[in-house]
Amino acid sequence: MLFLTAAGSCLAATVLLALACGRGPRVPVFLALFWMLGVFCHCSAALSPPLRQGPWPPAERALSGLQAAIDAAGFPHPGTTALLQALLTGRREGLDASTVAAFRAAGASHILALSGLHLGMLYGILHLLLRWLGRSRPATLLRSLLQVGFAAGYVVMTGASPSLVRAFLFILLNELARLLPGRRRSPLNLFCTALTLQLALSPGVITSLGFQLSYLAMLGIVLVFPRLDAWYPRGPRLDPLRRIWSGVALTLSCQLFTAPLVWLRFRQFPKYFLLTNLGAMPLTEAFIACSLAVLAAGRRCPEGIKNLADAVGQILMHFLETIASIP
Repeated sequence: MLFLTAAGSCLAATVLLALACGRGPRVPVFLALFWMLGVFCHCSAALSPPLRQGPWPPAERALSGLQAAIDAAGFPHPGTTALLQALLTGRREGLDASTVAAFRAAGASHILALSGLHLGMLYGILHLLLRWLGRSRPATLLRSLLQVGFAAGYVVMTGASPSLVRAFLFILLNELARLLPGRRRSPLNLFCTALTLQLALSPGVITSLGFQLSYLAMLGIVLVFPRLDAWYPRGPRLDPLRRIWSGVALTLSCQLFTAPLVWLRFRQFPKYFLLTNLGAMPLTEAFIACSLAVLAAGRRCPEGIKNLADAVGQILMHFLETIASIP
């Protein structure tokens, strides 16, 4: 039965690919194509023996070094250290059970689970830090190499979860397209290429919940977010309301595609997801940025920066605890 299903999915994918090369609306055809490819990958994973992969010693040492640096940062509140460990290394053992429950009740479990969201934030921070290199061709090449190298190292160090691999592929393909002169970067093409590569490298990942949620969220961003975001026209000046609307549009786009799967798997839906993401996402990014400054400075870090990072982390946890307490 599995062989027949895999053969049928390959045949259907071939037919859909031929249709996609012609004229007409391509988005529904592409979605059907990759759905059938997902069936094929699932069957291929069921037929093939699982691969046994052990930990890579250099990655383990790098992760241990990062964990030690976070523990030695000396934040005033122990909860801040535990939160930073969860956000940067994925280690959640130091978090209180009440804090984890508050994140879950507020609909912010994705913030604690190490995923492409965190790699995207780190990539954005590094991109801003490297802007001083300029816009020349050599500077652009150097910046892309540094960003891709950092992303690859971080993914390997933290265990290469499906969501992190997805984010790395997006970064890699985006930087490659940036370096190719005259190449137009299409979000949908980027999405399909990353999905194809990840499924080709690891067909069994199709059954991972993190993989499914990650790509569903990105599908919402690719297909829905541009249309929602365009409802509020961009003006010549900086408009705070425009930034808030962009956050609302981004959150709604992701929830539209991920909420059905979350309900199917967990039979729950966060009521205040919009309020949670509008407040928690900027606080999380600010906390990571301040904490990275603390880690980079090491023992020479001024107490003011350390206290600022600690305060932002405490505000983040207090904010989510408040949301979780709303009936």
